[in-house]
Amino acid sequence: MNEVSKLTEATTLTGEQPWWRGASIYQIYPRSFMDSNDDGIGDLPGITEKLGYVADLGVDAIWVSPFYTSPMLDFGYDVAAFRDVDPIFGTLSDFDALVKRAHELDLKVIIDQVYSHCSDQHRWFAESRSSRDNPKADWFVWADPKPDGTPPNNWQSIFSGPAWSWDARRQQFYFHNFLPQQPDLNLHNPAVQEELLDVGRFWLDRGVDGIRVDAVLHFMHDPALTDNPVSSDPNKIKARGHDFQDNIHNQGHPAIFDFLEKLRGMTDEYGAIFSVAEVGGSGVRDFTRACAEGDKRLNSAYGFDFLYASRLTPELVCSAQKDWPDTPGTGWPTWAFENHDAPRAISRWHTGPDREAFLRFKMAVFCALRGNIILYQGEELGLDQVEIPYELVQDPEALRNWPLTLSRDGARTPMPWLAEAPQAGFSKAEPWLPIGAENATKSVELQQGDAGSLLSHTRAMLALRKAHPAIQHGAVTRCEVRGDLLLFERTSNDEKVRYVFNFGSEAQDCPPGEAEGELIAAVNDASSERLPAFSALVLKL
Repeated sequence: MNEVSKLTEATTLTGEQPWWRGASIYQIYPRSFMDSNDDGIGDLPGITEKLGYVADLGVDAIWVSPFYTSPMLDFGYDVAAFRDVDPIFGTLSDFDALVKRAHELDLKVIIDQVYSHCSDQHRWFAESRSSRDNPKADWFVWADPKPDGTPPNNWQSIFSGPAWSWDARRQQFYFHNFLPQQPDLNLHNPAVQEELLDVGRFWLDRGVDGIRVDAVLHFMHDPALTDNPVSSDPNKIKARGHDFQDNIHNQGHPAIFDFLEKLRGMTDEYGAIFSVAEVGGSGVRDFTRACAEGDKRLNSAYGFDFLYASRLTPELVCSAQKDWPDTPGTGWPTWAFENHDAPRAISRWHTGPDREAFLRFKMAVFCALRGNIILYQGEELGLDQVEIPYELVQDPEALRNWPLTLSRDGARTPMPWLAEAPQAGFSKAEPWLPIGAENATKSVELQQGDAGSLLSHTRAMLALRKAHPAIQHGAVTRCEVRGDLLLFERTSNDEKVRYVFNFGSEAQDCPPGEAEGELIAAVNDASSERLPAFSALVLKL
């Protein structure tokens, strides 16, 4: 038995949980977190400078979005060198310093690994496109045109337009699920798989504690290049050609799971490393769950249930939790209400009165969920989605689909640190995106010492989650909806915690018998008799 197996067995026998199970994770979008050199773009030294603030939140880990060498056409998700840092973010030494400081503060470090595709400026693609018989000729997905010169099939790019681009040097089309400048790697090729596993080892050797595996659904395609059928969903919004199809052949190939098992084997070489699959798109619940199924695939999968939901409802909470039951073989979920790709939750879920009460309520619901939770930078401050005028839009997806695709830029705006400083303390230069006048009034400085602020409330909710095993990693033993009320219970071996949530905008009486037990938290003046709008009771039974 190897040391990793011994560790796993010991954890099972003692009932201890791995560090990541039930963890709270803070997502950092490097371009917008903190600018240390005043060029208007956040960087790795800026992150390191502010890690004390993150640690004070009470989270267990940070997830740093891509910082690799890139032409930045998709802001780091078009990687031109997988083993280096882009100069706008700093150097490898800066990354090492970040990891060192995070570990000093007892923060784990999770990074993105982008294995689905790379930049067309990557040396692998330059070699692959140079001929049909070079050593990397099959590292990407190439296909001959139809006799009439059109692409080999009808697949459409997520960023709009055909998923095929012509390359005159090879006299073939290459496949790209995203931008034409993001050619898809051919993960059916064992040599590509081994190279990507070595990329993972490079970063784990530098002390990284976990990986978020980007775009897992897009790792492999149908090698027969079968046409996708017309969409079977009559209610689907059709903003781009991709939406007119059921995308079943350009993504989601079953062999993806074999590669995930290899990836899990690689991370297990390093002990308690956390791995989470990011799976976007509609109708992919079963695929998402399968990514974390059993004990040979990834540790967790990233649920999209809340990220694009138009409302936060008790039914949504119960549905999401029901999809990940506490049964043998079922994986462990990871949740987010916001991220760098999705509109800010407050701007989707509540634009009326009682905004501050709703923000506190939302954080209480978030911290109650079974699974890992990922807090997106600024969410603890209550930042809004910023309206970015067309002339300032940076997001390539929005530019290609304007105005039907909501710009992701509005959730990527810089962090406001100081109340009165230029650019809210993010930078002395004009930032790459505007901060937003409303968000500038929600700075860390203004909320830091205010016991009634959302920042203080977030710290309290995270501390409550960490203090109670039932909340951090216990099972969901009750999820009962009564109109706007949600009765939600979490149970571990020797503890049971009940939440009584009022999701409604009107006060309600607390149901008889449901407020029994030790009161451990009351959100928005909830009491055993009365539940104001957007309030919650938390009780230890």
